[in-house]
Amino acid sequence: MEMVSNEYVTIKAHIEGAPKESDFELKSAPLSVAVESGSNHILVKCLTVSIDPYQLNRMKSHSSSHEAISVAAEITPGEPIDAYGIGRVVASGHPEFAKNELVVGLLNWAEYCVVQDGNMLRKLDPMGFPLSYHLGVLGPTAGLTAYAGFFQVCKPKNGEKVFVSAAAGSVGSLVGQYAKLCGCYVVGCAGTRDKVELLKEKLGFDNAFNYKEECDLKLALKRYFPDGIDIYFDNVGGEMLEAAVANMNLHGRVAACGAISEYTDGRRGAAPKMVDIIYRRITIQGFLSADYGNLLSGFISTTSDHLRAGRIKALEDISRGMESIAPAFVGLFHGHNIGKNHCSSSR
Repeated sequence: MEMVSNEYVTIKAHIEGAPKESDFELKSAPLSVAVESGSNHILVKCLTVSIDPYQLNRMKSHSSSHEAISVAAEITPGEPIDAYGIGRVVASGHPEFAKNELVVGLLNWAEYCVVQDGNMLRKLDPMGFPLSYHLGVLGPTAGLTAYAGFFQVCKPKNGEKVFVSAAAGSVGSLVGQYAKLCGCYVVGCAGTRDKVELLKEKLGFDNAFNYKEECDLKLALKRYFPDGIDIYFDNVGGEMLEAAVANMNLHGRVAACGAISEYTDGRRGAAPKMVDIIYRRITIQGFLSADYGNLLSGFISTTSDHLRAGRIKALEDISRGMESIAPAFVGLFHGHNIGKNHCSSSR
């Protein structure tokens, strides 16, 4: 029976606080390239895997997210870490998947992954796009999150004023572009001057600012939105959420997509003024892309058309080799990435 050495990334112990490269370990184990006869198992060679901030909550010993949905379940130290990815079938006992087919779905931070059944996999037609696009701009953790959050949660109208935090990230960069296509006025914030210029020059944001250069976030948003904010797409939580709510108009909407500022420090969460929320009738709604699986085909069709026409641009931050996953993941919490972060298994 032919065997391969399967490299995979794991955590040494649960992570409390900010992640460090030393929290992770690259392991190797022998793996058969055949699947058991009569099983529905599928052996997949992982080609590229997604690296996302929400995984940090899974690495903690306790998080309310663990019980909310299966894909947010606690990660066991020493075990492979599951993540969204794209791969090629090496061997299959499943009638719906054949050798050499491209698949996309829940794989591992690993060279190879054995999928127990096909429930979390689907065949992938690249449609002429790079494979990586199907993790990012056309994938669920970035593209569908941006699409569903903006159109279903925020429900934009032409001419509305939109603020996007972490706007150079995988989700925020797409939200801003969708908003511009809707005829909205869009301002984004990011953590470096280069990112600010990218938002304005490449992605077409009306304006952008470096939040690290602002002493008072409430005053900064007042400066960029003198007539108030209609929609806030929140990727960070914390003080930025407080400042946005303080500047929101009547019937403003907040899409609570992420809270990366709170992932590494749970001592103080956001505390927007409830009087503002009540009297301005502001809606704050949390959501997950998994809530909107019914939109997947329409989202892919619409966004593909935008990509081909040049109306949307994909931002990617690609690392290579399993050994690059830990530093890339840690870098997410220091603002090192631009756009969608993922790892190609090939060096």
